[in-house]
Amino acid sequence: MGGINVELEQTVTFFNKTGKYIGEITAIYPDHYVVRTLAVLKHPMQGDLHNPKQVNVDFFHERKALAFREQTNIPLKMVKPYEGEVPEYKSTLKEAVDKMIQELSTSDDDFSQKSLDCLKNIQQEYGWMYNIQW
Repeated sequence: MGGINVELEQTVTFFNKTGKYIGEITAIYPDHYVVRTLAVLKHPMQGDLHNPKQVNVDFFHERKALAFREQTNIPLKMVKPYEGEVPEYKSTLKEAVDKMIQELSTSDDDFSQKSLDCLKNIQQEYGWMYNIQW
């Protein structure tokens, strides 16, 4: 296998699209791991991944973070061991969204504004799903 040495139920960090998470390995395959999401370290960027920071694209994606305990296939190279206590999902989700909003708010370009609009919609959904007060 081309990844790190991991065991089932090991806590790891992983990247999915443009988001970064903490999770646990639930299955090991030759080319990927199945990872259960436990916390959010970086919220995914909004928009088209193939045309970053562009607004005039066919479809400007509204990207949500992986849900708590959602399992996903992750390529071996996108997984690293995680040491330490796993923080609570809801608080990490809120921190990640707040940080992204703060970063986008420093720019007045079209991409930042469209991303902020998407994040406001996503916040409403997160609040309903996870009982988060913004």
